Amino acid sequence: MTVAESTGFDLGRLLTERGGERYELHARYLNHQLPRMLHTIGFDKVYERAEGAYFWDADGQDYLDMLAGFGVMGLGRHHPVVRKALHDVLDAGLADLTRFDCQPLPGLLAERLLAHAPDLDRVFFGNSGTEAVETALKFARYATRKPRVLYCAHAFHGLTTGALSVNGEDGFRDGFAPLLPDTAVPLGDLAALERELRRGDVAALVVEPIQGKGVLAAPPGYLRAAQDLLHRHKALLIADEVQTGIGRTGDFFGYQHEEGVEPDLVCVAKALSGGYVPVGAALGKDWIFKRVYSSMDRVLVHSASFGSNAQAMAAGLATLAVMEQEDLVARARRTGDLLRERLAALMPRYELLHEVRGRGLMIGIEFGRPTSLKLRSRWTMLQAARKGLFAQLVVAPLLHRHRILTQVSGDHLEVIKLIPPLIIGKPEVDRFVAAFTDVMDDAHDGGGLLWEFGKTLVKQAVASR
Repeated sequence: MTVAESTGFDLGRLLTERGGERYELHARYLNHQLPRMLHTIGFDKVYERAEGAYFWDADGQDYLDMLAGFGVMGLGRHHPVVRKALHDVLDAGLADLTRFDCQPLPGLLAERLLAHAPDLDRVFFGNSGTEAVETALKFARYATRKPRVLYCAHAFHGLTTGALSVNGEDGFRDGFAPLLPDTAVPLGDLAALERELRRGDVAALVVEPIQGKGVLAAPPGYLRAAQDLLHRHKALLIADEVQTGIGRTGDFFGYQHEEGVEPDLVCVAKALSGGYVPVGAALGKDWIFKRVYSSMDRVLVHSASFGSNAQAMAAGLATLAVMEQEDLVARARRTGDLLRERLAALMPRYELLHEVRGRGLMIGIEFGRPTSLKLRSRWTMLQAARKGLFAQLVVAPLLHRHRILTQVSGDHLEVIKLIPPLIIGKPEVDRFVAAFTDVMDDAHDGGGLLWEFGKTLVKQAVASR
C-alpha cells in the first residue's frame, strides 16, 4: 500500500480534479482583488509548467519570463541542482529545528554567504526579505541605542509594520498608522541626510543600491559619502539587497559596484531561495551581533520559528554553488549590458521611449510625453485617467502577442522593470527586443488594438475612482 493510499491524500489527483478552479478558489478564499485585477488587464493565464526562464500553457506554448517572480527566480525555475539538494535533504531525515542543538547547514550557508561580503562577520536567518529588514532595524536600534531610522523616498523594504515604517510609498502605508518614528530623505541628497543626523537620534539609514520602484540607482559616490556621514554620527548603513543582491546587478551585492562601501548590515532574500524555500538573511558586523546577543539571558532575544530550517539552508547552499559554477554574476553583467545597449539604441526611433537605465539584469524602461501632436493627445488622455497606463499598454501586448511576461515597476509609474532570471542569454535578449520593437512600432503608428486597449484601461481607471 502506498502512502497516498494509506492516507487518502494524493496531490497529483487533487490538482487534476481541482486545478481548473484556481481563479474561483482565490476569489472566494484569498485576496479577492488579485483575480479581479488579473482578469481586468488580461493576465489571467493558466500556466501548466515551468523550467528555466520559461512557462508553458496547456496548449504547449512557451512564455518568456522577464519578471522572475519579482526577482525570486534568479536561477530560473526548477534548477536541477537545487531540486536534487532538496530531495537529498528530505531523504536525509535530519533532526531539524530541535532548538537545542546546532545543525551544520546554517553555519555552512553563513560561511558561504559571508565569503561574498568579507567586511561582515555573522548572519541571522529568517524567512523573507521583510523579516531580514525587520532584523536589521531591530539590531541597528539596539546596537546604537537610538530610535530613528532614515529611509529614502520611493523606497520599498517590505510590508510588515517595521519594514512598512521605512517604506517610501504612501499607497502601502495608508491606513496602517501609527508606524515607527522614521524619516524619509531623498535618494542622493547628502545635505538632507546630514541635517537629520545632526539631531543625534538616528540609528541607521536603510537604502537600496538600486530602488526597485522605478529602477533608480543611488548616484555615484552617494553610498560611500552616506556611509562616512553615518559613521561620523555613530549611525549605521543598512544595505537592502533583497532584490539587488545575489548577482542581480552584475556584482554579487549591489553596493559592491561602488568602491569603499562597507555596510554595517545587509539584507538578502528572494534569489537565495533557489525559487523553492523562503529564506531571508541579515548579515552584519561582529560587534552588532555581540551587542544584541550580549549574554546567555539574551540568547533568544531575536529568533524565528522556521529560521535556519534544513530545506531553506540546503536551497541556499545549492543556489550559491550554482551561482559560482555557472558564473552567473558575470553572466548577469554581460547579458544586462547587451540588453540595455540594444534597448537604448531604440531611443532615437521612438519618441515615447525616454530612458533605459539600470545595472546588470535589473533594467528600467521609462516612457514619457511624446512631441508629435497625434501621440501627445493620446498620451494626455491616458495620463488624465491614471498615470502609468501607457506602461501597462506596452506590457499587455508583450504578453498576449509575444508571450513575454513583464510588469510595470510601481503604481503610477511609466516604467517597465525587467528582472529576468540570471540564466538568460542572447536568444532571450533577441526575443525581447524584437517583441518590444513590434509593440513600440504599433504604438507610434497609431495601431488600433494597442490604443483601443488603452481606452478600455481608461474607462476602468475612471470607474475605480
